[in-house]
Amino acid sequence: MKKIFLLLAALTVALSSQAALKGDVNGDGEVSIADVTMLVDLVLNDNSSDNSDVNADGETGIADVTALVGIILSQGEEEIAGRVVGGDISLLPTYEEHQAAQLRAWSSSPTGYYTMTGQRIDDVITYVKEQGWTAARVRLFVNPANASAEDVGQGVRQSLEYITPLCARIKAAGLRLMLDFHYSDSWADPVKQYTPAEWVGLNDYQLTNKIYEYTKACLETLVAAGGAPDYIQTGNEISYGMLWGKRGGTLFKCQMGDDANWPRFISLLKSAGKACREVCPKAKIILHNERVAKPEMLYNFYTKLSGVDYDIIGLSYYPYYHGLLTNLDNVLTRLETVYLSKRIMIVETGYAHQYAISGDYSTQAQAVWPVTQAGQKKFVTDLIATLHKHEAVDGIFWWFPEANEYGLDWTNFRVNDAWYNGNLWSHETGRATQALYELKKFVED
Repeated sequence: MKKIFLLLAALTVALSSQAALKGDVNGDGEVSIADVTMLVDLVLNDNSSDNSDVNADGETGIADVTALVGIILSQGEEEIAGRVVGGDISLLPTYEEHQAAQLRAWSSSPTGYYTMTGQRIDDVITYVKEQGWTAARVRLFVNPANASAEDVGQGVRQSLEYITPLCARIKAAGLRLMLDFHYSDSWADPVKQYTPAEWVGLNDYQLTNKIYEYTKACLETLVAAGGAPDYIQTGNEISYGMLWGKRGGTLFKCQMGDDANWPRFISLLKSAGKACREVCPKAKIILHNERVAKPEMLYNFYTKLSGVDYDIIGLSYYPYYHGLLTNLDNVLTRLETVYLSKRIMIVETGYAHQYAISGDYSTQAQAVWPVTQAGQKKFVTDLIATLHKHEAVDGIFWWFPEANEYGLDWTNFRVNDAWYNGNLWSHETGRATQALYELKKFVED
């Protein structure tokens, strides 16, 4: 309880009488520290009042205190708008942990993050902000302890316990935060959206309730820790739906031309979105699709979901998977013409600076952007030029920029089982690539 009082001591935020209907525990027409004081007293004495059930779960308890803190923090924030640029740094804590362990084992190890000119970086989050980043993205799995060893070796570690301090660090640094719910125990993408092991026995009605309860509980935890998200993805690359079912069982995929599973998918999204609006009312909700290379599927997706409450169309764009920038340009033109009320973000992008990443369009991409640091930088320059043609586009997030195995003993301290070369640090030198310094131009120009 002391933490709550300390957190709110400087936040005595009075709201208008119209907005104070929720959280006005003492009935004085505003939401402030006085309401928290009264609510804590009620909880400690096992009492309740007409306005004490802040989270509307039918009882008065510590969860209501958390919800009230979230209301005050969210109402005190400025409206979230304008361009943002950043990256998905979900594995940064593990890299920092392994680098520290390597240095304890061998104090002269060169492991670490460095600037492009070779100066050691003390704090990556602080540094990328200094280089113009305004946001960061973090993924969340339901229970990554259930993930395969192979998936863990490719970065699946992000439980709620893992990401909570990371999210708080991001917000404390003054960056905006995008939270990426995977609603799975491991990677969720177009080819796999498997239901978490602990949820597989639930029927559709129960699953709809579960996604609401889970989303709400996660957000309340982050808010209480100072890691309230500004953007929330209710699903990752959900082009064909989500929570399909158990691997190897009956799968509830959403296909173009087949309406069977869309109502189920829509109910799940509405339930998740409801939790987002309740706990983080200022946050923007994102629906994430990656079918840029198959635009008719992309348009069908957002048309089918027209009844879902969300704010931002989130896209993945990797040129080796989705084609040249003309593909993206055409998609953006149609999206901002048809879906006039929505903003657009590139929530995942990347390009290799060493060792080409294979995909249907790899040969085309390499002809335009060589697989070098200069080629990676040129990709960023060209991507920004394309996005600046579209007023509705508000954001770019680079995927897995923090990958950096430099100086780590491969047997004992490596983080990933294979190098990812679309990162923004060199595995061979630990130095930042040229592209890191180019990204800021998206928000500067």
